[in-house]
Amino acid sequence: MKSVNNIVMRILSVFAASGLSVIGAGSLFGLEPLMAACMAGLLGVATVVESMARSFLDDGRLSTAEINEAFSKVDKKKP
Repeated sequence: MKSVNNIVMRILSVFAASGLSVIGAGSLFGLEPLMAACMAGLLGVATVVESMARSFLDDGRLSTAEINEAFSKVDKKKP
């Protein structure tokens, strides 16, 4: 349960970080700021969820390393 809570909180963080970074850029293309943020946020979340799903398909388990790897795909400041 602790792991699930961690994943959910990190997914919400991905949504916020991805969404907030494009609010201004969306206006260049005539999108409402909220729509631009939602689209970018959902794209970030989809990237993470797809990566975790593919890792789960391999062996039916998600290790901490696989979870961290999935989130590192959307982390712009990864080491």
